Amino acid sequence: MLPDPAELIACPTCDALYRARQPAAGERAVCERCHTVLIAPRARAGMSIIMLSLATLILVAGAINFPFLRISRAGFGNDASILDTALAFTEGPLQLLSLAVLALIVLIPATRALLTLYVLTPVVMDRSPWRGAAQAFRLSEALRPWSMAEIFSIGCAVALVKVADLANLTFGPAFWMFCVLTVVVVVQDQWMDRWSVWASLDREAAT
Repeated sequence: MLPDPAELIACPTCDALYRARQPAAGERAVCERCHTVLIAPRARAGMSIIMLSLATLILVAGAINFPFLRISRAGFGNDASILDTALAFTEGPLQLLSLAVLALIVLIPATRALLTLYVLTPVVMDRSPWRGAAQAFRLSEALRPWSMAEIFSIGCAVALVKVADLANLTFGPAFWMFCVLTVVVVVQDQWMDRWSVWASLDREAAT
C-alpha cells in the first residue's frame, strides 16, 4: 500500500523521503543519509520567531534611514545611508543594479518578516489562520534563497578593508543595525520549524 503523500517529508538536501512523525519533547528528526535536521520543534518557538520578525522590521527601518558609513579625507567628509546609495544611481544599468541590491538586502528580508507575522500570529494565538496563510508561507519560503543580507555584510567587510587605506572610515548606526539584522535573520531561519508550520496550517484547513 502506497503511503499518503501528506505523511511524507523530503530532505531538502538529499531528497530522501521519510514518514513524518512528531518528535518527542526535546528530540528532533534528522535525515539518516546526510544528517540534515528535518523536524525540530521547540517550546514557544512561534512567539520567539514573531519577536525576531518584529526585530527585523525595526532594524530594516533603521538601517535604511540612519547613516551607514562616513568617509572623510583631507578635511572633507560625507555620510551615506543604504537608501541614499541606492537612489544615487538614477540612470543606466547601475540604477537596476542598485535597486536589485536594495531589494535583496532590505526589501526581501522585510517582506519575509511581514509574511512570517501574517502566518504565525494567529497560530501562536490558537486561532484559525488568516486567509491565504498557506500561500503567504509558501511565498516566504520561495524568497528565502534571495534574502542576501549576510552576503552583503561579507561584501561590505571586504570592500571596507580595501577602502580603509584610502580614507578615514566611521561606522554609523545603520552599520551596527545591519550587523544585528544579519544575525537576527540567520537565527530566525534556524528556529523556524517548517514542518510544524505546515502541519498547523493543514490541520486548520482540514477542520
